[in-house]
Amino acid sequence: MDEGIKQIGERLKGLREVLEIPAEEVANLIGVTLEHYEKMESGEADPSVYRLSKIAKRYGIALDVLLFGEEPRMSSYFLTRAGKGLKVERNGNYKYQSLASGFRGRKIDPFLTKVDPLPDGKNHSKNSHDGQEFDYILDGRLELTIGNKVLILETGDSIYFDASQPHAMRALDDKQCTFLVIVL
Repeated sequence: MDEGIKQIGERLKGLREVLEIPAEEVANLIGVTLEHYEKMESGEADPSVYRLSKIAKRYGIALDVLLFGEEPRMSSYFLTRAGKGLKVERNGNYKYQSLASGFRGRKIDPFLTKVDPLPDGKNHSKNSHDGQEFDYILDGRLELTIGNKVLILETGDSIYFDASQPHAMRALDDKQCTFLVIVL
């Protein structure tokens, strides 16, 4: 079991217990079964940044608290040096680095994201979340599926889309893809 995912699960459970929220309510909010949500709390299932974002918005806490266990502190600016953003991994296939984790009250969540390639015919599972998303490809090629539409993005390409639409990503050419993600 990944230690980072386990810690996120512990923070989820702690939030729910402090606010006296039934597990069923959180499971319904993020669109998973109660059994799956309980696996997320125990660290046996990946909660995904998108689901965590939905929980954070609904219960009025910073996404960083769930991801990293830290409250944002800066309100005039927050500088993230190259390679120094707080990191989160999803099952080893998605790697996120928060680029504004210390800024309090931010209106967007920017991430440097890396997606690993998968064998031909395999795709990451689709997810969806509230709001909109902007992705800018920095290195590599990315297959992005939105609903039933499959798009290939090359280095320098960008896309802006309604993130409530089910979507999935995978790197192509047996090479990791690096891209900027802005969730709003």
